[in-house]
Amino acid sequence: MPETLASVCFKGESTIPTDTLEDRVAERYAGLSDQLRRAADYVLENPLDIASRSLRAISSDSHVSPATFSRLSRALGYENFEAMKDISRQSVGQRVVSLSEKAEMLRSGAETDRSMLQRQGEACIRNIEVFMDRADQRKLEQAATLMREADNVVLLGALASTGITEYMAYLAHFFAPNWSLAGRMGASLGSQAAKLKPGDVVFIVTMHPYAQRAVAAAKLARDAGVDVVLVTDALDCPALAHATHGFVVPTDSPQFFSSYVVTLVLIETLIAMIVAASEADATAAIKKVEAKNQELGDYWTG
Repeated sequence: MPETLASVCFKGESTIPTDTLEDRVAERYAGLSDQLRRAADYVLENPLDIASRSLRAISSDSHVSPATFSRLSRALGYENFEAMKDISRQSVGQRVVSLSEKAEMLRSGAETDRSMLQRQGEACIRNIEVFMDRADQRKLEQAATLMREADNVVLLGALASTGITEYMAYLAHFFAPNWSLAGRMGASLGSQAAKLKPGDVVFIVTMHPYAQRAVAAAKLARDAGVDVVLVTDALDCPALAHATHGFVVPTDSPQFFSSYVVTLVLIETLIAMIVAASEADATAAIKKVEAKNQELGDYWTG
């Protein structure tokens, strides 16, 4: 059964039983009505949505009534839907460690039997393996289609995520003149947010510690009826509540900072999917940009 992208972090502890949502569904599935089975199927196929989105949003996407999800949660032995949401978070969660705590662990040199290159490389490879194992191809295709067909795509990355979205904008500008970076080169984020309208897409990257402007931009976009594609590293990211398409990616690293290796894989995959499904004029646009770069002497020819 497909899973959404997740190597998620969840702060805090809970008194909720530690058996997983999957365990409870498996134990009681045979006794569920057809309608409850439909809700249970959606719960298992969309763990990220269950853990991070509102009941109203889940109901709208699944075409299953909120009352049915509430009945399912009780049928599975939970007090209510929120209790089922919490166990979904807990089952895939782990405590977030602060940057300073990570830096102190790095400085103390607790692990010295392997080089830093080995440790970093192994962490990146492990992150990619988790990503590949859990990637939901359907959701990737939905996000790529949404961005390809959008009237305008606005990219936003703050703090450490800034350079990632700048790289994505560089790639997109070869074929998509309707893509732009938010709040860069003196541009006002507020002025760009004010122009957002249904049919546009805002693509946001934000990792712990989450940027205030990223969370605010996600809310502003949704309030304006704009689709939000969000890439983050944990289910407790507050911007997830406003995302129409959310991807939680592994960022584990022996360093004091998060690894963006999987985020790059995701971004490059989305760009490739968009170009592959585009009309022939995308190829012509890329060829034209290449030619202009040659004329301007941007490429080394010696």
